[in-house]
Amino acid sequence: MTKTERRNRPTGPDVLVVDDEEDIRELLEMTLARMGLGSDSAGSVAEARELLATRRYRLCLTDMRLPDGNGLDLVRHINEHCTDLPVAVITAYGSMENAVVALKAGAFDYLAKPVSLEQLRALVKSVFRLPDAANDEGRKDASAFLIGESATMAQVRQLIEKLARSQAPVYISGESGSGKERAARAIHGLGPRAAGAFVGVNCGAIPENLMESEFFGYRKGAFTGADSDRDGFFQAASGGTLFLDEVADLPLSMQVKLLRVIQEKRVRRIGDTTEQPVDVRIVSATHQNLRALVDENRFRQDLFYRLNVIELKMPALRERREDIPQLAEALLARLAEEARMPLPRLSSKAVDALCSYGFPGNVRELENILERALALSGGEIIHVDDLALEPLVGQEPTATSGQGEALRTGLQEYLDGAERQAILEALAETEGNRTAAARLLKVTFRSLRYRMERLGMKD
Repeated sequence: MTKTERRNRPTGPDVLVVDDEEDIRELLEMTLARMGLGSDSAGSVAEARELLATRRYRLCLTDMRLPDGNGLDLVRHINEHCTDLPVAVITAYGSMENAVVALKAGAFDYLAKPVSLEQLRALVKSVFRLPDAANDEGRKDASAFLIGESATMAQVRQLIEKLARSQAPVYISGESGSGKERAARAIHGLGPRAAGAFVGVNCGAIPENLMESEFFGYRKGAFTGADSDRDGFFQAASGGTLFLDEVADLPLSMQVKLLRVIQEKRVRRIGDTTEQPVDVRIVSATHQNLRALVDENRFRQDLFYRLNVIELKMPALRERREDIPQLAEALLARLAEEARMPLPRLSSKAVDALCSYGFPGNVRELENILERALALSGGEIIHVDDLALEPLVGQEPTATSGQGEALRTGLQEYLDGAERQAILEALAETEGNRTAAARLLKVTFRSLRYRMERLGMKD
């Protein structure tokens, strides 16, 4: 069937329900009816295919076990023949592995038996606010979030636009500063949850003893200082996306609790006796190698497979050097606007220097360099000297060049400069978290604070 034929076929009820148990079909149909939605039902893969060939639906709900096949067969059929139709699978209780397989095969979301009507309603609501790309000419695409015309970035944007329509958990890997959070925001902003909240959490910045209350919330009187009820990150992100940045920093005790919430889609606040359903999409990221951490027993394997249903790898800036001029121009325009300063331009030599630089801190480091250059240039043109890239242009300096620099500036001044640069890079990589920066530099927090004070570096 061609796309034109599918577009012109008769429009039927909104939802197709596929299950071989009549009572389940009736329950789902009654719930949908109360939400003002019509539905058709089928008891097998063959019946479902017949209905899909003649009618157009906006959502398909299918059981995993059917008399003449399974839900995965239907998911694959829909992905091949009805690419604009979201399909959610219904899995038996405790069969999370089947749900993960279905998500990887292209399912939009999943429900566990016995079906929670609250979760069903939340799923349906998220589907029926999907943007209609055919009628919404102003709809954004991934280029509004991620700049760059390289082949690598084109592939990243293409995958992001595909992921945005799904509810499957996404794991974003890549070096620090490569744009993982921006990619997460793109997935959120292009999908059906765009109107909901995007809650970003730096898992490495939360003290371990506060993690449970921060993630799940608490009731008044649950512990000393709990003067009122408070929602956690999961409740704050209800209807939207919860972005777990640096998820590798979660302690094992918290990983167990997080795994249960992802599987059950329910949370219990500290001090509460009942659980609350939560409707969030999980996107996670880290610059560490999660697979290696699993092998070292520092990250739970079962949680890894729940988070890493689909992986999105963000390229390092040095892997897409052709994007640097365009990226630098866009960042400079934004920085100038925020600082309420006239927009200078980069000289051709400055652009060449940036394109030759290694950028260990990736896009975040490029932004820091341009912000510093904007403050120091004071003119209409930013020159190479304003970028202050020496002696780091290109590759790391050799021993000979380092000795020459020390002779020109004096040994102590040279060493202070190298120490200051290392601290700045560590702080940039950890987004200003001095405790994490000290770990990167392999010094104590007290030592880092002393060194920053000695070098005149403010918080």
